[in-house]
Amino acid sequence: MKLYRLLTGDDDASFCHKVTEALNKGWLLHGSPAYAFDTATGRMRCAQAVIKEAPGDYSPDIRLGVQ
Repeated sequence: MKLYRLLTGDDDASFCHKVTEALNKGWLLHGSPAYAFDTATGRMRCAQAVIKEAPGDYSPDIRLGVQ
């Protein structure tokens, strides 16, 4: 099965660490990152899609963050 996640966070080192951790767990980047200004917080926000092939069949009960 193919898994998909959209990682999001403030544009800071913690977001980069989140993406790096996913890459080291076998996730692959999918598309380009996105950036947007959050007017509520006054900060830039980032998003990066990642995908991963995994054995088994899809179920909505799958915890994507621990794959």
